[in-house]
Parts: sequence; C-alpha cells; structure tokens
Amino acid sequence: MWLASLRRPGTLDGHPEWAAALEAIDPDWNPAWPADWQRHYAAVRELLRDEEGTELLPGVTVGGQDVGRWLLRQRQPGVWAGLMDGQRQRLEALGVMPLTPEPETPAKASRGGSDAFKRGLAALAQYKDRTGTVGPVSRSHIERIVIDGEEHAIKLGVWIMNLKRRRAKLPDDRLAQLAALGLDWAT
Repeated sequence: MWLASLRRPGTLDGHPEWAAALEAIDPDWNPAWPADWQRHYAAVRELLRDEEGTELLPGVTVGGQDVGRWLLRQRQPGVWAGLMDGQRQRLEALGVMPLTPEPETPAKASRGGSDAFKRGLAALAQYKDRTGTVGPVSRSHIERIVIDGEEHAIKLGVWIMNLKRRRAKLPDDRLAQLAALGLDWAT
C-alpha cells in the first residue's frame, strides 16, 4: 500500500531522493503499465531465472497467481501487439516471444443472409403452388424443400413473420420478390 501511495501523481514532487532510492532498488517500481502486469512479469522473471530453459505452462502459480496462463496470454499475437514497447522488451529479454498466428482456414459457406432468404423464398413459392395462396401461414408450419439435392426444413410461418417485422429494412429487390409471390404487406 505504501508503494501504491508513492505511485500516485505528484506524491514524490519535492522528494527526488526518494524516487532515486526506489529506482536503485527496482527501476520498474512505478511502471507505465498496470502494476498487476508488473507483478506477473516479476514472478515469471524469477521463475525463469531459477529454472533456466523451463517452459511455463498454464497451471504454474506463484502466490496464487497462474503465471503460466498469464504468460501464454501475453504471447497471443493480439495481446502481444497491444503491449507497450517496454513490456515487449522485458518479455523478449527473458526469451519470451509471441506465438506465431496459425494460418487462417477458409471460412465455411454462409448458411445465413442471402442463402436463407433464397431458401425461404423457394419454400414460400412451393407452399403457394401447393395451396394456391401465401397466407395465412401458421407460425408452426414447416415447409420441406429440396435445393441442389439437399433437403431443408424451413419454418415458413416464422420466416414470414420475421420478414414482415423487418420489412422497413428489407432491400427493394427482396420486397419485390415477396410481393410477386402475393404477400400484400411487401408492396
């Protein structure tokens, strides 16, 4: 608590000898980054000093702090990039380097967005062909359609209600497609 008090801005004004004495003991006594980060770093530094060549894995604790997990987090590319230069320099001096990012895997084809609209539109067209109308469709109705050899179960009543609720935000081309099938609220 005494050190926390001394770290407050202006506390050492008029006492340069105190600041010099503290820096002689530990140059990092008042770091530009959070003191919690410094405490974790100091624990890692001491462990690596005593155990040369040791890898600190999550689960290694010092004073109740999981310094292994903390160190792994610091090495994550996004976290490493957000560290201050002085923080990175201190970790590098211990031989700690950032993890190399894993190559990105290609994203899976989207199951939402325009594909979902196309499937819903196809289900509505099929429903209209079968019943001769587009409504009202009960909320619980499920229309089964086959697209490119793959069967889809479309909750048609829910799909129509969601579109109706969001009709002010729907693009004009989608509203026109819905109106063409006979949904009067889409005109």
